[in-house]
Amino acid sequence: MIAIRLATAGLSAAYLCLSVVAWSQADDTEPTETKRTRIALGPQLVPSFPGSDGVSIAPLFNFDRAKVDEPFTFEAPDESFGFSLFRSGGFSIGPSVGFEGKREDTETGTLLPEVDFSVEIGGFVQQEFGDNFRARAEVRKGVTGHEGLISLLSADYILREGLVQEFAIGPRLTIADNSFQDAYFSVRPEDAAAAGLPVYNAGGGIQAVGATAGFTRQFGRHWGVYAYAKYDRLVGDAAESPIVRVYGSRDQYSGGVALTYTFYSD
Repeated sequence: MIAIRLATAGLSAAYLCLSVVAWSQADDTEPTETKRTRIALGPQLVPSFPGSDGVSIAPLFNFDRAKVDEPFTFEAPDESFGFSLFRSGGFSIGPSVGFEGKREDTETGTLLPEVDFSVEIGGFVQQEFGDNFRARAEVRKGVTGHEGLISLLSADYILREGLVQEFAIGPRLTIADNSFQDAYFSVRPEDAAAAGLPVYNAGGGIQAVGATAGFTRQFGRHWGVYAYAKYDRLVGDAAESPIVRVYGSRDQYSGGVALTYTFYSD
């Protein structure tokens, strides 16, 4: 029933995006502004917690700014919030902030310790190779919740059609330390009996491999649509966790759709 409601919400959002686009009319007035700003807002479905077999609905928001005659800087849909402190050519480095939702003590399908909402703080480095390829690495430390280290290595191939359309796709590799793995995938001796699961100690290492694709389309001077899909496959100790094997899933899906609006300024 939850899955049906979430799917319905996603379809409704997509219908809303298409309806607004259909009603909007292109503005043929020659623009005189020098800057443009794009805001994207809509719903997305994400795993309820790492290893979950269910999804939760969350807001999908993005903000971009560029010169009126230049494309927006590429941002992958699964990268964390951040900005460049240093940029030289195609290389950039800066801080990043990520979030992981709370896992309730009964949300796994059995009695396991809850994991509080996690705020992750860290940084990123990335390298752009021309207009069509980007590689990026993020490392973040949980300051609440799991309190572990999580890293995301990504590469994206980007195809643009002027300022009208953008499509990107690329592989993902997620790496986590012992603290992160323990929080979501280990079963402590004192919890095993109540949970009906064997004791299990998940070590750090590669947690998941996957891929992400994103698509942006401008339908006029102002309105557009943005959508993405992501798939991760848990591997290693995370995949072998009895929590995942009995109550969760190795397959982790995410996706969202948003309406975009672009406005112009001097």
